[in-house]
Amino acid sequence: MEYVYAALILHKLKKEINEANISSIIKASGAAVNDAQVKALVSALADVNIEEAIKAAPVAVAAAPAAAAPAGGEEKKKDETPAAKTEEQAMEGLASLFG
Repeated sequence: MEYVYAALILHKLKKEINEANISSIIKASGAAVNDAQVKALVSALADVNIEEAIKAAPVAVAAAPAAAAPAGGEEKKKDETPAAKTEEQAMEGLASLFG
């Protein structure tokens, strides 16, 4: 996972994603560098438009709408916390997958 993060950091900084740069970031983080993984990542990303891949990736939606204060001074019920709503939404999503 740290190799992918290193590639994303390099992309964000508009630096070349190559073996030396990824290895430098991994070393700076204090982790051991696996040269085979670095080479595999660099070759896998060679033909990838990272900007397009980021735009196409599914994004986890924060519970911001659920966390907003109720309109009209209504009080929240005790079990209507943002986490409870998020869990309910997740369960609905899982239920739809399995019919």
